[in-house]
Amino acid sequence: MNSTAAADVFGLLRGIVHAEGSDLHLVSGYPPTYRIHGRLRAVGESLLDAEMTRTMIEAVLPEPARTQALDSKHLDCSFSIDHDGKPLRFRANVFRARGCLGACFRYVPEEIPSFEWMGFPAPLADRIVNLHNGLVVITGVTGSGKTTTLAGLIQKINRAGGQRVITVEHPIEYVYAPTEGSLITQREVGVDVDSFCDGLVSGLRQDPDVILVGEIRDRETAQMAISAAETGHLILTTLHTQDAKGAITRLIDLFPYDAQEEVRSQLSLSLRYVVCQHLLPGAEGQQKRALALEVLNVTQPVQAVIRAGRIAQIESAIQTGRKDGMFALDESLAQLASVKRISWKTAERFAKDASALRDYLP
Repeated sequence: MNSTAAADVFGLLRGIVHAEGSDLHLVSGYPPTYRIHGRLRAVGESLLDAEMTRTMIEAVLPEPARTQALDSKHLDCSFSIDHDGKPLRFRANVFRARGCLGACFRYVPEEIPSFEWMGFPAPLADRIVNLHNGLVVITGVTGSGKTTTLAGLIQKINRAGGQRVITVEHPIEYVYAPTEGSLITQREVGVDVDSFCDGLVSGLRQDPDVILVGEIRDRETAQMAISAAETGHLILTTLHTQDAKGAITRLIDLFPYDAQEEVRSQLSLSLRYVVCQHLLPGAEGQQKRALALEVLNVTQPVQAVIRAGRIAQIESAIQTGRKDGMFALDESLAQLASVKRISWKTAERFAKDASALRDYLP
C-alpha cells in the first residue's frame, strides 16, 4: 500500500472540518476535491491516478466494507477516524467508473445541528414531533439536507423523553446518545436488516412510538409505512422529488393502477406533512447554503384533493394555506433573497413562477 497516499486521505478528511466542507471527492484523473458551501474546490493541483485513489479508499474503509467495495460496483457505508482524540464520522459512497474505484465521503458532524443553524422553522419542527401518529415525508433532491432535518426531529423527540424510537437507515449517519426516558434503536440496512421494508416490519414488533425509515424506494416499504402510520405510529421518512406535489404522486405511482384509488384513500388519512427542501448557494461565495422550503399540511381540504386524485390542486392548496402553516417555495425564496441570504438570480432560477416572486414581499 502506498503509505503516502494512505496518510494523505486522513489529512484530507480532517481538513474538511477546518474548511467547513461537506464532502470529499476522490476520482481518478482529478485532484482531490472538496465541496464547501455547495461549491467544488480542488485541493492542490496533483491529479489522482487509479492506484492512488484505490489506496486512499482502502485506507479508510473498515472491514467488511473494504472487501465489499473491491468486490462490488458500488457501496454505501459509514466510518469514523480519529481527530485530536475525537471521532470524525463520514458517510461513504464507493463506486466504479471506467473500471476504477472512486468515492464520495460526506462529513457527518458529531453534534446534530440546531434547527436555527439549518434554517428550519422551529414551530414547524414542534408541530411534527408533537404528532401522535401519521406519516411525515421530507423530500428534495440529493444533498438538500433531508437526513439532517430528520436527525434534528429525532433528536428533539429523544430529548423530550418518553418515546421508543426505531431508525432504519442506509447507512447510519448521526448517532443518538442515550437520553433518560427515551429508548432508541438504530439499525443499518445490509448490516442489521436486509432492507428498509424488513426493518419496518420487524420494527413494528418492537413496541415503537416513532419509526424513522431512511427512504421509501419501493412499493412494499411504502405500503408498510402507510399502514404503520394508520395504526397509531409516527413514521418519518424521505423521498427524492422536486416538490410536495411530486412526493404524493411518487408514493401513489409506486402502486399498480388498479390499487391506486385505495392507496389515495389510505394516504389521505395517514399523511400529515410533506416538507420539500432545497439547499441553495449563499449570496456571497463563502456564505453557507440557505434552506428554502415548501410545506404541505394535510388538512381536510387537502385530504379530499388526495382522495379524489386531483393532485394538481396541491399547488393552489399550498398557496392558500398560510393560516394552516403551509408555505410556498416561491415565498421562501423571496424571503431569503430579501434578506440577502441568496441572490435574486438564484431565487428566480429555482422559483416556480419567477415573474411573481416579488409579490411575496411586504
